[in-house]
Amino acid sequence: MVGIKKPITVLVVDDHPLIREGITAVVGGFEDISVVGEASNGLEAIGLYRAMQPDVTLMDVQMPELNGIGAISSIMSEFPQARIAILTTYRGDVRALQAIKAGARGYLLKSTLRHELIETIRALAAGKRHYPPEIAAELAANIDQDGLSPREVQVLQQVANGLSNRDLAVALAIGEDTVKGHLSKIMDKLGASNRTHAVILGIQRGIIELSP
Repeated sequence: MVGIKKPITVLVVDDHPLIREGITAVVGGFEDISVVGEASNGLEAIGLYRAMQPDVTLMDVQMPELNGIGAISSIMSEFPQARIAILTTYRGDVRALQAIKAGARGYLLKSTLRHELIETIRALAAGKRHYPPEIAAELAANIDQDGLSPREVQVLQQVANGLSNRDLAVALAIGEDTVKGHLSKIMDKLGASNRTHAVILGIQRGIIELSP
């Protein structure tokens, strides 16, 4: 008698209940996949992974307590065979690049979950990597485009904090023309049309954060 094949077990990690519920609802329509656990932050994810060791983990990038990158790094150090796909809102998110470097094998945009979810889960469970072609191209491009220097990141963060060029020059003990030069390079690397656009892109891609 042929044994019944066990379903692919999945751990879903996202701080938004609606995302977790949506993934569970989609997966519920497939007999070969089963959601066995849910976590709302990276620390919970690590604990649940240790307890369940699921076949596939779907991990949000930005979460409270511990973000997805930290959780992936921790899980991979303990379980190098872990198969993790990241969930992200923005294309070309720098945090997504960091998560892939940390060991993530798949990439899912939350806006395309319904179309890509099942294919990604099955691919990872089979030991494959899964990055949609258009996402893979964008990630490769952003490796070069988002390569801001530490000083450029510092300048962009201060712009996000509301400092003018003059205030920036004083705060960083550099000339105002030097500040303008940094901003020009930042906008060029990010493909931004102005400083406000650069700040928006920087936040979306995880390069900088808004101060609380």
